[in-house]
Amino acid sequence: MKILSSSQIKECDSATIEKGISSISLMENAAKKCANWIVDNFKSNQSFSIFCGNGNNGGDGFAIARMLYEKGFDVDVFIDENNSKFSEDAKINLNKIKPISGITIKDYSEFENNNFIIIDALFGYGLNRELSDDFKNLIEKLNQIQVPKISIDIPTGLYADKIIEENSTVFKADFTLTFQFYKRSFLHPETGKFCGKIIVLNIDLDKDFINEIETDYFVIDETVIKNIYKPREEFSHKGTFGKSILVGGSYGKMGAILMSSLSALKTGSGLTFTIAPECGNVILQSQIPEVMFIGSGGNYIDKIEIQDKAVYGIGPGLGKEIETQKALLEFLENYKNAVVLDADALNILAENQKLNLIPKNSVITPHPLEFERLFGKSANSFERIELAKQKAKELQIFIILKDHHTAVITPEKKVFYNITGNSGMAKGGSGDVLTGILTSLISQKYDIEKACIFGVWLHGKAGDFAAAAYSKEAMLPTDLINKIGSVYQYLNT
Repeated sequence: MKILSSSQIKECDSATIEKGISSISLMENAAKKCANWIVDNFKSNQSFSIFCGNGNNGGDGFAIARMLYEKGFDVDVFIDENNSKFSEDAKINLNKIKPISGITIKDYSEFENNNFIIIDALFGYGLNRELSDDFKNLIEKLNQIQVPKISIDIPTGLYADKIIEENSTVFKADFTLTFQFYKRSFLHPETGKFCGKIIVLNIDLDKDFINEIETDYFVIDETVIKNIYKPREEFSHKGTFGKSILVGGSYGKMGAILMSSLSALKTGSGLTFTIAPECGNVILQSQIPEVMFIGSGGNYIDKIEIQDKAVYGIGPGLGKEIETQKALLEFLENYKNAVVLDADALNILAENQKLNLIPKNSVITPHPLEFERLFGKSANSFERIELAKQKAKELQIFIILKDHHTAVITPEKKVFYNITGNSGMAKGGSGDVLTGILTSLISQKYDIEKACIFGVWLHGKAGDFAAAAYSKEAMLPTDLINKIGSVYQYLNT
């Protein structure tokens, strides 16, 4: 799914209108989709306070108020009675509800907490300035009320595609009903925390425009995944599905490379090897008999053997002993195929300032602190993405920037945001699982960009299945690994 900027969304609205649908009909369609979702998700005896602005977002709110009232809900509408300058479409929908005796229209100042569900239709995606003090006071008042809250299109106070100032006043929604597209601000930690659950409503904007418009930003959805996923052919053998070599582990950190190796197997790797120190031999051979063990060093790795026709995933539990650092740097000096680098492999490269040794088309998987060690500080996550785009192009590598919504950044500076996964995955070991998944997919001859996109989605989806089974609090990274099979079953239904 493409992510468009606010200006591109406006162009898309205009293109749709030029195809023959009026702007008021488009507003009616958007409001109907919102009202239908609300009816399907809230009880018929619940009541709503709808806060409407003077623009088209307010017009959506007026239309939603009318539709909810017609379906039997109690509705109060709140506006700024001192400002009579409404957009044309907002004015039309306001005038439609004025004669309805069952809908009360009041000034913002008249609002009192009545335990009604609150709907925010104050500003839409076009907001480009800081809120006035009056709106800040209103939003702060609404945020303090403990009732379900819904934003229409985007929570008031957020911009569609840029960061907000620290300590900005923003409506805190439980649900955001947005139209046709995700906004970038939904996908970053500083801004996404205000959005609650995102519901994307298809309002039939012009498909030709959407197909033709260019963007660097995308959401990884199931349509994309189903086009990437390759079911296994019946007439095949273990060599068909590649050779994965996971490199890592050190004394006291064997669990990391064990999870990477197991996740590579579960993802479908035909042959899986683990290069680890001898102290992990019994652990790995007893826990994963399907993996072939290659010893290197006693308590930490001191050599990384190069094998032909293999894909390497390096870093989980690796440690940073001097001998291990020398082994990694020597390997990268002599190995020119794509590798997956994570954890201590990235820390070693950062400390030695040897980013130039990363082979082209390789995949690195830093979390924000590891990214900072590699490339320097960023003021916020928006700037971090832009820096990642620059570095991915400069080094000709794929950067998987781990976060709540992990982003895949390509050498062509494309950004793919993942929307599977949950906070239950915020446990040590989850990243090691991702390393194994990615290594396995690349070894199975998935195109590297597609392997990255599929890998982060599969990782997150398995995490969602694990959370559903065990809870976010109790789920373990090993539970996630054991749910990889469930994700493949899901894709094959």
